[in-house]
Amino acid sequence: MINPTYDDKLIKNSLIESKTIAMVGISSEKKEKSSNIVRRPSIIVMNYLQEFGYRVIPINPFSAGKKINGETILEKLDDIKVPVDIVNIFRPSSETPKIAKEATKIGAKIIWLQFGIHNDEAEKIAKNAKLVYIANKCIKQEYQRLFLK
Repeated sequence: MINPTYDDKLIKNSLIESKTIAMVGISSEKKEKSSNIVRRPSIIVMNYLQEFGYRVIPINPFSAGKKINGETILEKLDDIKVPVDIVNIFRPSSETPKIAKEATKIGAKIIWLQFGIHNDEAEKIAKNAKLVYIANKCIKQEYQRLFLK
């Protein structure tokens, strides 16, 4: 796994200038036999970003139409009707080139792959479209590190 390094200024500016985040791969809330809600990392990150004023639009084709944290889950990026600043990806690295192409199509400015996710082809797609590409970084952890020291 490549562990790219990014300038803190790039990450900080990306977070400051962004207001709307499409989160691809949001997990739906599931209940176990004990009725305890399982809190998936994507849901935790979504809730956190919402607490700090971001609009987070959840994307998951298997849960489209359901609500999570006050937002309706959409099937695909192309279903979004508002401008998107960041496409935040919680999917396997192998799926990211297709998502990067979709992100460029909707006019996103930043493609952000969560911790553990990187793909050279997705990076090339983003850079060819002049998008900021950030990989292998948790958007929540970066926000905490840069703004809540």
